[in-house]
Amino acid sequence: MEAWFALLVGIFFTVAVYLMLSKFIIRVLLGVAVLGNAVNLLIFTGGRLTRDVPPVIAGGAGALDGPAANALPQALILTAIVISFSFFAFLLVLAWRAYADLSTDNTDEMRVAEPVKEPMPPLGY
Repeated sequence: MEAWFALLVGIFFTVAVYLMLSKFIIRVLLGVAVLGNAVNLLIFTGGRLTRDVPPVIAGGAGALDGPAANALPQALILTAIVISFSFFAFLLVLAWRAYADLSTDNTDEMRVAEPVKEPMPPLGY
């Protein structure tokens, strides 16, 4: 089961990198969202996929009796979800403002700070 999740994490990272290398802002935003999900799934898979009991020590006991679920990856994933959502919301507002000001989401056409009469930089080598 963990091998399938590792393969899924690899697919998510591949899709995220492909989308973030695009010249359109909306695809970059989708790539950032997929990258956040890939990292969350990576942390989740790294914490082992088990159906153990919650890590709660019974009253009067000094330690856990048997195997228990690891709570650290779960806490890290919850924190990562909040951070990735806030980062995505910030990038969404930034992209919306850029589109509203420049009327395009193509990064090749966003040349506000560059002189108009200058030739375009090389797009490839």
